[in-house]
Amino acid sequence: MEPVTLTTGRLLLRTVGPQDTDTVYRICQDPDIQRWTTIPSPYLPEHARGFTEQIAPDGWANGTMFTFGVFLPAGELTGMLSITMRSFATGEIGFWGAKEHRGNGYITEATVAACRWAFTRMSIDRVEWRAEVGNTASRAVAERAGFTVEGVLRASLVNKGVLRDGWIGSLLPSDLGLPSTTPYVPARD
Repeated sequence: MEPVTLTTGRLLLRTVGPQDTDTVYRICQDPDIQRWTTIPSPYLPEHARGFTEQIAPDGWANGTMFTFGVFLPAGELTGMLSITMRSFATGEIGFWGAKEHRGNGYITEATVAACRWAFTRMSIDRVEWRAEVGNTASRAVAERAGFTVEGVLRASLVNKGVLRDGWIGSLLPSDLGLPSTTPYVPARD
């Protein structure tokens, strides 16, 4: 599939490429990004190059991962997010924000836009969010975007070679006022 570009009131979401490698490398030197995400640590120039020149384009090409750089209209990268296909009609979102742009709501705004696109254009009926227990910044973004935190999965995440407990949450099309492609009957007590 060809990459798409999305816009919001304040942001441009587009795929990344070689022109973004140096910026991705610089931003990913942030200890918080290396601590809470599964990017390599230390994060080397070849990691950024592999991400912008192979991982992101290949994900779009084979329909397995849809990566968006989150840019201000003037072109400054404020963060990154991806929706990775996990199973039929289910994607998992992951994101990080550049330290100098945190607290502006950019990643929340981008998350809602990317999920809306996934629900309306990709026939996804559930987007899952996962984060290591303790990553309160990621949880705050997910909750502000409308995700329901469903619980803790013990030993569910591997980060830097260690199993860690993870929060899991979900966003459904109905959470954004959209129809599902598959009928949904919630459980009743």
